[in-house]
Amino acid sequence: MIKYIDWLKKNKITEVECMIPDNSGIPRGKILPTSNFLNALSNNGLRLPLGLFKMSVSRSVSYSIDDQLLNPTDGDFILKPDFKTLRKVPWYSEPTAQIICDAVDNKGNEIEVYSRGILKKVLNLYKKKGLRPIVAPEIEFYLVKKNNDPDIPLESPAGLSGRVEKGNQSYGIDAVNDFDHIIEDLYDYCEAQNLDVETINHEEGPAQMEINFKHGDPLEIADQVFLFKRTLRQAALKHNLFATFMAKPMQNAPGNSMHIHQSILDKKGNSIFADSKLKPSIMFNHYIGGLQKFTKVLMPLIAPNVNSYKRLLGYFEEGTPFNLNWGYENRTCGFRIPSYSVASQLRIENRLPGSDVNPYLAIAATLTAGLLGINNKLEPTGETKKNAYNVNLSLPETMTIALDLFSRSKEIKEIYGDIFIELFCAIKELEVGEYNKIVTSWEREYLLINV
Repeated sequence: MIKYIDWLKKNKITEVECMIPDNSGIPRGKILPTSNFLNALSNNGLRLPLGLFKMSVSRSVSYSIDDQLLNPTDGDFILKPDFKTLRKVPWYSEPTAQIICDAVDNKGNEIEVYSRGILKKVLNLYKKKGLRPIVAPEIEFYLVKKNNDPDIPLESPAGLSGRVEKGNQSYGIDAVNDFDHIIEDLYDYCEAQNLDVETINHEEGPAQMEINFKHGDPLEIADQVFLFKRTLRQAALKHNLFATFMAKPMQNAPGNSMHIHQSILDKKGNSIFADSKLKPSIMFNHYIGGLQKFTKVLMPLIAPNVNSYKRLLGYFEEGTPFNLNWGYENRTCGFRIPSYSVASQLRIENRLPGSDVNPYLAIAATLTAGLLGINNKLEPTGETKKNAYNVNLSLPETMTIALDLFSRSKEIKEIYGDIFIELFCAIKELEVGEYNKIVTSWEREYLLINV
């Protein structure tokens, strides 16, 4: 603790942002002077209402949710700072720090509906088996013109060339360079926060790019993705643009994915996925089997918004896999196995999550599915060697169907707890209900004077 207090003084920090991700991955918390932050640590801590965990993505508090489910007395929880996450906020002129907190009760126990705590639960299950997961996400995003009217479709911005992209610029070097003024600020911000971003490349959509993170501990990586989203938005705003991680932000353009690469190490730091002869192991097969069986149950954490399914259901046109197939170097599969030359490189890429996920819950979901496969010795289907875009749909096609499967899974309830499952489903059902009340431009276009 003392070294962190010294760090605050050395860097002349005047304010501290204490943040937690809500269940949608949105940063929430308190901002306070450094002296007040230090006083809170030595007294009763910082407090926020438990009702925060009932908030939907539309920012409305879900009063329709059963009060007995989480917070019958409208009480508080305590923000417990995780000092390993203490960083400067590089875009402020005033020296400011940010810190990710855990959500605990008066006895110091983690609140059971807190998404960061859900990931920690899953990692503890791996630890008990003497296993250590490693993950590396690839997260896509769009830069768009500022849009202050939600009824108007998003527009692509002009880059340094003064021109708006029209054609497919996948992996185009000049297409990325056209936004160097933003990317340079982004890299500077990431470096100042020790966010381990490795590479950037242009994707298919106009002003759509992808950032790859260095592989590492799942909790640390989830923290970095959580902070990165905020960082990119600030870099874009500096140049009068929005950055969006919506799964499907524009009708006639590809969606945003967050592919999650994953591998598992034993106590000695060796991969459990391959033997000494580089042959995939039995554990590898079981892990794939778990992904195939339980991903459909965990879809609300992988596709958490009504908009998520617009990305997934556009798979025929956009190359987004919407299946539970697996294959070596087969990007048409939900689970791709990249090529490898040493055992440590054997990993599985889950290509189903969108960039709109809460990173803690999406990483927890894919690791949960794999672990259940190992525990239950599940066997996968055979490898898919052909184009898998045309296979029969094997995943829920709407949020409503996905929530029904999620809410009834005994295996998932045993890990995540009944209260988290029920609360998460109640929030998402509220969002679906709100969305279904909206009259869209399509309805006005085709039904207004025709039916």
